[in-house]
Amino acid sequence: MSKDSKYSSINRRQLLAATAATGVALTACSANASADALADLTGKSVLITGCSSGFGYLGAILYAEQGAKVFATMRNLPRAEGAALEQAAKDGGLDITILELDVLSDESVNNAVAEAERLNGGALDVVINNAGIGTGAPVELQDMEAMQLLFDTNVMGYQRVARAALPKMRAKKSGLIINVSSQLGRVMVPGMGLYSSTKFAVESMSEQMAYELVPHGVDVTIVQPGGFPTKIWDNGNKLTAPMLDRADDARKAAYQALVAGALRDGGGSTDPMDVPRAIADVIAKAPGKRPLRLPVHPGGKPQLGINEVSAQTQVAMLGASPFGPWVKDVNGRT
Repeated sequence: MSKDSKYSSINRRQLLAATAATGVALTACSANASADALADLTGKSVLITGCSSGFGYLGAILYAEQGAKVFATMRNLPRAEGAALEQAAKDGGLDITILELDVLSDESVNNAVAEAERLNGGALDVVINNAGIGTGAPVELQDMEAMQLLFDTNVMGYQRVARAALPKMRAKKSGLIINVSSQLGRVMVPGMGLYSSTKFAVESMSEQMAYELVPHGVDVTIVQPGGFPTKIWDNGNKLTAPMLDRADDARKAAYQALVAGALRDGGGSTDPMDVPRAIADVIAKAPGKRPLRLPVHPGGKPQLGINEVSAQTQVAMLGASPFGPWVKDVNGRT
């Protein structure tokens, strides 16, 4: 069998199996979290992006149930998802304020964070960058329109929100930025397009931020979820389908098997609550003790070795430099 025929024999079922085998998804959060061990978040103020569904929606309710004052944000309000979350908060007597925030807009982000700070009476304790999107198909088929939207949402969106919240956090000398990445921020699966590229960027941006914020008393944790059944799959298909329609036939013909598997239905049968539970545990930890990276999945975590080698490499490279105390501090947390 030739090399070409070998790879052209890959079908959609095999592609999905490969994705599931690594525990990968277009999403993110911790495997050791237990529904029976709820963290006490009393007195914590938490702003979350992407609360219309998935980890954001579930997390908003969970953190409020655990005592936090939650600012749940989403774009395009009013919308049914916002009304549903508002009703859930009312029914449960939960302290959840719903704010409009579009991570693609500097003005929207700045206004939402400022309003949350006003209602909170000062700096937020926690900001969770959760809003994200994903597209499938090979990298060559990811046109500039798709690539721009991916990076603007998944990377620059995180930066917009962090920059809006950090000044007051730094002034208070406390705070926590949680950036939801993915296993795909460390490993790659063919056919997942540029989603991994955005999450690799989130990983490096977040780690650098973690070092730089040590003297300011602000922690940064990167959440690395595996596959969970959330709406990111359906939402990703809604972006992937028109992208494939825009692609020319010659490019698609070169990647027939990967194109056939580009529209995904998945996430497995795992419990999406694993992620907000794991995040709640991190929030409850003492400042300066929160881990830099938090892998979350009940199955395989292929990124663990990379995380370990990366930490060792950073310390070896910078441990004796003026940045050594910051790097050792951040990479020494568990």
